[in-house]
Amino acid sequence: MLITWGVRREVRSAQPKAAGSACDTPPRTPTGNGPYSESDPEVSGPGDGPDERLAKELSLKEAAAHDLSHRPKRRRFHESYNFNMKCPTPGCNSLGHLTGRHERHFSISGCPLYHNLSSDECKQGKVTSRDKQVEERALSHRQDENRHSTRNQAPSERQLRYKEKVTDLRRKRNYGLNKEQKEKHMDPRQSHGAGREPLLENITSDYDLELFRKAQARASTNLEKLRLAGHASSEGGNMIKSIVFGRYELDTWYHSPYPEEYARLGKLYMCEFCLKYMKSQTILRRHMAKCVWKHPPGDEIYRKTNISVFEVDGKKNKIYCQNLCLLAKLFLDHKTLYYDVEPFLFYVMTEADNTGCHLVGYFSKEKNSFLNYNVSCILTMPQYMRQGYGKMLIDFSYLLSKVEEKVGSPERPLSDLGLISYRSYWKEVLLRYLHHFQGKEISIKEISQETAVNPVDIVSTLQSLQMLKYWKGKHLVLKRQDLIDDWKAKETKRGNSKTIDPTALKWTPPKGS
Repeated sequence: MLITWGVRREVRSAQPKAAGSACDTPPRTPTGNGPYSESDPEVSGPGDGPDERLAKELSLKEAAAHDLSHRPKRRRFHESYNFNMKCPTPGCNSLGHLTGRHERHFSISGCPLYHNLSSDECKQGKVTSRDKQVEERALSHRQDENRHSTRNQAPSERQLRYKEKVTDLRRKRNYGLNKEQKEKHMDPRQSHGAGREPLLENITSDYDLELFRKAQARASTNLEKLRLAGHASSEGGNMIKSIVFGRYELDTWYHSPYPEEYARLGKLYMCEFCLKYMKSQTILRRHMAKCVWKHPPGDEIYRKTNISVFEVDGKKNKIYCQNLCLLAKLFLDHKTLYYDVEPFLFYVMTEADNTGCHLVGYFSKEKNSFLNYNVSCILTMPQYMRQGYGKMLIDFSYLLSKVEEKVGSPERPLSDLGLISYRSYWKEVLLRYLHHFQGKEISIKEISQETAVNPVDIVSTLQSLQMLKYWKGKHLVLKRQDLIDDWKAKETKRGNSKTIDPTALKWTPPKGS
């Protein structure tokens, strides 16, 4: 069933206000563009004229006739706010807003304390008067001629007068403060550091400073709206931009639900062996001096040259597996498992050197999978991508399925990179099988039993390679020698450096727990 969502819009009539003189309001430019009005038109009050009251009565009667009670009431901005969010400014209680219109704020851009103001000053002081000026200007612009009528024309007399007034306003500037003003306007950054905005008075003219304040208020309003819509990763919000992991600094791809006090930092520092996350380089350095871990916990079930795979039980090593899932979410879009790790086994691949076993990637697997999934989640760390480790992880998962004498398949949905890796792996498996196949009749079931690949995945791969045809009531598998030759040439060129050796596996299938 298709459900269409509609957005209900409220029509508000603007309350007439006394417009200023011609010199007080900026005229429309010759291109027809006027200043932006950031204030919403207000609902008409009791002082409206008879025409407005008549229009109200008619609209109420029409609403009652159509019985719109089933529609949800539109909530005001502050009613939709998530009160669990907090402003990152030190000492701020998240009350008030720079624009003076909202009950609370969540970001630095809307914080009155950061801008060296109080919530009362934002409601009653400069911001309110600034909004009135903007509304007066907007009302004046609506009464002007059409915005295209002044295009490609010389500036009018009113526009020239306004330009002269702006020039005069920009000349007025106080270049110094007396002793009392200096004591009163002490730079808050001297006592609060970067937690406050520096004083901007006497840096430029009052006119330009006012324009800057308007831009700040407009930006904070837009950011709040985006946050409520779920599209903004706020400044100081819950989006980690990068992580320091061993000798690498990695840019993250997606949001991961780390605790808020860590997520709002923007950069995390991680121990590459125990995966503990920290707030600063100093804490990481002290941790590394004391950390005794040099490899993942659990049992080492595979070793060939410097590549090892460890089997980690989510029930026995819960904290490590939770940290591993949080780390993986930074680079996977569809991952939803973070803390409920007890029903899973984690197979962690590492690359060893003289400092320890460094994390290359991992895949998780349910201990008891009803649908015989041999992989629940798979990840190759970004610094090891495009080096063949992804196919090694996939090959290792199918090797475990062969030992268990089962047919396996990855859990859906696959990520974009995961789908590309699996399709490439299935293609190689089929071409290798066909290269060594000498019989006349081939069976999908036999291929599945020998390779441990699910028959559905085999059929979809054959179809993508155009090797499966339907002829005279039978399905035929075509042996395309050109594809087999291309695979053989790439296999010879690549060598055996990044392959799984089944003889190096020392593993017994675990019993269900």
